[in-house]
Amino acid sequence: MDILLTNDDGIHAQGIKSLYRELKNSGHNVLVVAPLNEQSAVGHSLTIFSPLRVKEIREDGFRGLALSGTPVDCVKWAVSSHLEKIPDLVLSGINSGANVGIDVLYSGTVSAATEGALAGIPSLAVSIDDFRPRNFSAQAQWVARFIERFSWSQLPSNNVLNINFPACEVEMIKGVKVCSQTNVVYKDRYNCREDPRGRPYYWLGGEIPMDKVAPDTDRALLSEGYITLTPLRFDLTNFDVMHELQEIILSVSINIKR
Repeated sequence: MDILLTNDDGIHAQGIKSLYRELKNSGHNVLVVAPLNEQSAVGHSLTIFSPLRVKEIREDGFRGLALSGTPVDCVKWAVSSHLEKIPDLVLSGINSGANVGIDVLYSGTVSAATEGALAGIPSLAVSIDDFRPRNFSAQAQWVARFIERFSWSQLPSNNVLNINFPACEVEMIKGVKVCSQTNVVYKDRYNCREDPRGRPYYWLGGEIPMDKVAPDTDRALLSEGYITLTPLRFDLTNFDVMHELQEIILSVSINIKR
């Protein structure tokens, strides 16, 4: 397969390097286009007020192109301006930290895969529920096998597969669960601290309240030790409300004066 590989942790992150090695060892043609610096939680943002610059990275058998932009910039630039043909797959990851529930709206990892899907390319986002994983090799091997065995032609257009690994050794994983997102949002908190000159600054933290997470959703199953696989689509239209909203509009007299 021809695979476009990217991430949001930056081109020097171990997760993307592990995937690169495994995919190359499996015989795939891999092009890495990833952010030069970490771009976590930038969502689907684009760079439009400054130019993009590209730098080739070669180190310890790893080769890729570093872009001075966001994960979505990387996919857009690669597909529209660099590649001679459309890749068979856009793969984003392996991200340090899970991307479940509402995370998929914030995540640069998922957004890069989403951009691939919007371009009509089968796309996969991969994350691990650990912000300091020591080694990604086993997870990368699992992903390489999954890519080869999954029937990508059967994935509907404008869909992204979102895979999350639990924070444990692969040998301890209980299995794989196809599941929905949790609909619980973060309980945010901003920690107030002082800089060396005594001026306050704020650092965002927070967590998903686990007592509100429904069973058999991605956050619950991931915490129980399962790999979660969630198909995502990005038509945000609320069709359930459209008919009701139309009736409300018709019942309201609106006069437009020019």
